[in-house]
Amino acid sequence: MNVHAAALAKAYPFDEATSVFAGDVIGDLARHPKRLSPKYFYDATGSELFEQITVLPEYYPTRTELGILRDRGDEIAAIIPDGAALVEFGAGATTKVRLLLEHCEFAAYVPVDISGDFLKAQADGLRKDFPGLGIYPVAADFTTPFTLPEAVAAMPKVGFFPGSTLGNFEPSEALAFLRSARNILGHGAQMIIGVDLEKDERVLYDAYNDAAGVTARFNLNVLVRINRELGGNFDLSGFTHRSIYNRDRHRIEMHLISRKAQTVRILGNTFAFRPGESIHTENSYKYSLERFTALARSGGWTVRESWTDADTMFSVHALVAD
Repeated sequence: MNVHAAALAKAYPFDEATSVFAGDVIGDLARHPKRLSPKYFYDATGSELFEQITVLPEYYPTRTELGILRDRGDEIAAIIPDGAALVEFGAGATTKVRLLLEHCEFAAYVPVDISGDFLKAQADGLRKDFPGLGIYPVAADFTTPFTLPEAVAAMPKVGFFPGSTLGNFEPSEALAFLRSARNILGHGAQMIIGVDLEKDERVLYDAYNDAAGVTARFNLNVLVRINRELGGNFDLSGFTHRSIYNRDRHRIEMHLISRKAQTVRILGNTFAFRPGESIHTENSYKYSLERFTALARSGGWTVRESWTDADTMFSVHALVAD
């Protein structure tokens, strides 16, 4: 628990998760420039909004990755040992994992997510459709070390990390995640991972600034969550969504921009905003195949196979732990 969270836990009757949330929010808004962690996008409303984003005409990553998994499913299955345990880091909607489960002979599925209630609901749905599959949910922050269930200890391990989530990490964080996943899964384990690729900047801009404004609502919802869970008084009309492509750093940046001079209070803390000041909420790094291969190698993995769509918009990789 961080320093802010520990102090807040004493002052307010929060559970541990809310204390950590509060500590992170207060610490990050006190920074210059201000920021908020993208992991706090995903309350129930945020998760629903993100599912809406995935089917927008401008948002290519989800449908493109699904196409690769469908088209290359037999090739992926050919390199995965029968009877393996599939460990999904940051389990979300089950659409993608179902494609793997349908193509491959897994003995067990271990979804890992910080939300225990969400995991239970997803696991219950999968059990109905895959009655012979052992399903062992783990409620944990997948970016930190966790222990796999004893039931899968003797099985070959295959990690699954779809959705280009790796791009939301800073390069140093992405490297740390790959090393952590390698340690959790063990020597000789495999990993199926989705990685978004560099492409025309207009395509990227449109994907994160959709005409329907769903991404804007998704971004602003983190302020709604702070107001609801932490008693903040953000005026949503005082902030606007902005996404830009930072060419030098190969990343889309999402920001919430203050429309005016204003002050926000959260749990006895005051945060002043200048007109035009940003809260930096998310990065989405885009990789070349070469840069991702080098990153994987530094993280203790060898790229065994790589698959892309016909337009080289997105990539799926099969890694092997060194």
